[in-house]
Amino acid sequence: MNSRRQFIKKTLVGAAAATAVSQAIAVPGSRKGVKPIVISTWDFGVAANKAAWEVLKDNGRSLDAVEQGVKVAEADLSNPTVGKGGYPDRDGHVTLDACIMDELGNCGSVAALEHIAHPISVARLVMEKTPHVMLVGEGALQFAMENGFERENLLIPSSEKAWQEWLKEKKYKPIMNIENKSFNTERLPGNQYNHDTIGMLALDAAGNLSGACTTSGMAFKMRGRVGDSPIIGAGLYIDNEVGGATSTGVGEEVIRTVGSFLVVELMRQGYSPEAACKEAVARIVKKKPDTAREIQVGFLALNKKGEYGSYALQSGFTYAVCDAQKQDLVIKGKHIF
Repeated sequence: MNSRRQFIKKTLVGAAAATAVSQAIAVPGSRKGVKPIVISTWDFGVAANKAAWEVLKDNGRSLDAVEQGVKVAEADLSNPTVGKGGYPDRDGHVTLDACIMDELGNCGSVAALEHIAHPISVARLVMEKTPHVMLVGEGALQFAMENGFERENLLIPSSEKAWQEWLKEKKYKPIMNIENKSFNTERLPGNQYNHDTIGMLALDAAGNLSGACTTSGMAFKMRGRVGDSPIIGAGLYIDNEVGGATSTGVGEEVIRTVGSFLVVELMRQGYSPEAACKEAVARIVKKKPDTAREIQVGFLALNKKGEYGSYALQSGFTYAVCDAQKQDLVIKGKHIF
């Protein structure tokens, strides 16, 4: 009798263990109670979010959503801060930076990439096809072309004209919030520079987070300059247990605080997305109070529950939100100064 009971007990335990394993390795199409959402920096995030939503609404993967979303900004020739049409460096070269990160902690990045219109897709291939995280410069271009990307001229006439105007005085003077159309209705004068990126975070129906970040970097920058956008932990960070964060603005200050990683770790400690972003911005102020008053840096965060928030140094920062209820919501971010 005892042996029979022991046999039944072992059988039940084994069945339970097998069920647990099968559930652990299953890839569900959706998870009950999870509502897909995508958020991104600046007003131009609205169009990008709509492309991402086309993936999310059909139970698509958040990684696919963020790639498709930011490609819209990369292809927008009216946007001088991202992709083709972005302002060049001081020598007239358009160099692009991008990174992407999925729910498993996989990530890929490219920096100082020339002649390729969609660096975000190259970054994804770095993640999926190589043992590396980042490729830069000529190596990144070689890799892109070996994988079927077409080489093209990224310096469009309007950006070249702005560069030629800048060459007359060669002054660096930051203009904050150029990406916010309500603050700037014309392209920059030649003696000023812009700074920005599109950072996007998405939560899919399976409850998984991914993020993407892409930019043409600081206009008229020194040849070879790379900001925070392609650096995992600075311009973007995802932890699928906690949430994700991305940044915008002058990348040097974001790098110094490892900003996006900091925001995610603060959320791990119990901070709300907004509170975590505010604390990250406060760290920048604490380190360099004088510099902080002259530049713009903003953080955007999304946690595992689908809650989101942002904070910036200066007023004028906006971000776009898209879910099943609203596809074109633009929110003004809070600020310290």
